[in-house]
Amino acid sequence: MPTLTINDERLGREKVKALTLECLTESLTVRELIRQRVYQEVQDYNQKLEESNNKPLPKLLVTPTDEEAQLNAKPSQIAPNRSKRKKKISWETQFDLACRAFDSNGFFVIIGDRQAEALDEAFQVAVDTEITFVKLVPLVGG
Repeated sequence: MPTLTINDERLGREKVKALTLECLTESLTVRELIRQRVYQEVQDYNQKLEESNNKPLPKLLVTPTDEEAQLNAKPSQIAPNRSKRKKKISWETQFDLACRAFDSNGFFVIIGDRQAEALDEAFQVAVDTEITFVKLVPLVGG
C-alpha cells in the first residue's frame, strides 16, 4: 500500500513533517488529498481535546472558524470569569475552509517536484510520494 509523506513549509522556514497517510488507491485528486489530510488532522485534534485540556493541540492545515475559535478561546480571551469547555471541530467545515484557502492561494501543494494547479487535478501515488503544503503568510498592511 502506498504511503504519502506530507510536509508543511512556510516561506523562509524549514520543512516540517506533518503526517503520513496510507493511500488505498493509486490515483488521487488534490481535493481528495486535502480531504484525507484534514480528516486525519481533525480526528487527532479532537482526540487530544478529549485527552486533556492542558496539552497543546495539534496544528491544523487551516485555522478553525471564528465561531470555533471563540468557543475554544481561553476564558481570559473572551470575558473575565467566564469559562467555556473546548469543543470538537468539524472536519467537514475544516475541509471546506481548506478547499477555499487552496483556491484563494492561502497555501499551495507540491507533489514530488511539481506544483498542483487545481483541486480536481489527479496525480499518481507511488510508494514514496512526498507532498509539501506550502502555507503563505499574509503581509501586514496589504
